[in-house]
Amino acid sequence: MHRLVNNGMPRSKAPISNTVNASGHIYSVQIPRDPETGLPSGDGNIQEQTHRVLRQLKKSMEAAEGTLADVAQILIYLVSSSDAAGMNEVYAQYFTKEPYPNRATVVVKELLGEGHLIEIVVHGHV
Repeated sequence: MHRLVNNGMPRSKAPISNTVNASGHIYSVQIPRDPETGLPSGDGNIQEQTHRVLRQLKKSMEAAEGTLADVAQILIYLVSSSDAAGMNEVYAQYFTKEPYPNRATVVVKELLGEGHLIEIVVHGHV
């Protein structure tokens, strides 16, 4: 059985749970969303969008009674390989101590959200 982790963000209108806890295992997906409206947002700036998804992840982990140190794996989807350097620059500000999460970065043709440059899928344990 799993339960919803409420990170304070407005819920999606789609039948999606942003973050769930299944017996201490945390599963989360983050897209760049406006923190007030919950609507997809992005200004074409990979650094701002990366900050946005990682701030949301931090809130989700805290709502699950954990921290970013409890993140075991992150799958990062980018729409352009040229955004990897900017994403990594921001990512390094959030994950500062070893052991770092296991990570894969994949470049895809497009993401579902209009203007989205990044989407992350996260597995953690609290």
